[in-house]
Amino acid sequence: MQSFFIFCSGADADLLDQCSAGERNKYAGIGATVFFTALMAFFAASYALFTVFDNYWIAGFFGFVWGLLIFNLDRYIVSTLKKDEKKINEIWQATPRILLAIIIAVVISKPLELKIFEKEIDQVLLEEKNAMTLENQEQVAALYAVEESAFAKAIQDLKSEIAFKEAEVNQLYDTYIAEAEGTSGTKRLGKGPVYAEKREKHDTALAELNALKISNAEKIAALETQMSDLAQTEKQQLAANQPVIDNFDGLMARITALNQLPFLTSFFIFLLFLAIETSPIIAKLLAPKGAYDYKLEEQLGVVSTWVAQQAQQQKVLLQTDKEVNNRVYADIAEEDALYDYKKKVARELMQQQADAFYKKQKGILG
Repeated sequence: MQSFFIFCSGADADLLDQCSAGERNKYAGIGATVFFTALMAFFAASYALFTVFDNYWIAGFFGFVWGLLIFNLDRYIVSTLKKDEKKINEIWQATPRILLAIIIAVVISKPLELKIFEKEIDQVLLEEKNAMTLENQEQVAALYAVEESAFAKAIQDLKSEIAFKEAEVNQLYDTYIAEAEGTSGTKRLGKGPVYAEKREKHDTALAELNALKISNAEKIAALETQMSDLAQTEKQQLAANQPVIDNFDGLMARITALNQLPFLTSFFIFLLFLAIETSPIIAKLLAPKGAYDYKLEEQLGVVSTWVAQQAQQQKVLLQTDKEVNNRVYADIAEEDALYDYKKKVARELMQQQADAFYKKQKGILG
């Protein structure tokens, strides 16, 4: 287990084998922090992705990949932080790593906050869903309100027409009854010619009223059917919109709901993860320079010296080789045999060029 945690710390296991048990325990503790931070990152990412994909296998796979990424980043951050004689140099060296650790802490803590405050978030989402349902009902009602109002007005107009005609018929009825009783009109008791004329007008209007009732009743029934169809369409529209509202509980909606909760509790959870994430870096900054650091510095010094020696040797070798080549070619340049040979080759090359030019000109002239 200690060897595994030392591997997680990014320290050189061979060098640590040469150090004391306390030094090994120190780096094992740093490695354990790195490992458990990655483990929490795995759980956090798996939960966050489960709210997106709603599938355990997909969420677990990508959560595992994310955990490995966080593990690699933390291991790199800790392993690249080297001890220095001046503390200020260590602080400057650790600053970008601490900033990266803060970013990682935010990313890890947020999904776990969603899980910790799940019930409170569900309550906030329920209130938002209810508000969205009411708003949706108002919007859909407003969408069909004009048509419903038009149908209602048309029905009311038809009923008013019937009522107006009924009032006219009742007035004609009262007129011919009063004529028969002699209380108005000719004021003669009995059913005379005037009574018959007024009765005929009443009967004609009554027949028109009955026909109007039948006609308007058919129209009203048709309008009421259209209103019923419109109301059914409105219900279908509400039913179609409701699943969208019911599914309003994705990752972004939950993060937004989380931000509506008291800030202080969420902030303390973030501080907890920030402390966990930065603890390996802080531990290395506060810890005094140990045997491992001296051995690592010695090893790096040996490598640096060897590289410098190799570079110097290559430089000297190149300069020496250049000087030797200059002397060799200078000696060769003074030899008559080489001069005669190059003169012979040049003569043959010029003869071949002259022959080729002659053949080409001859071919052109025919």
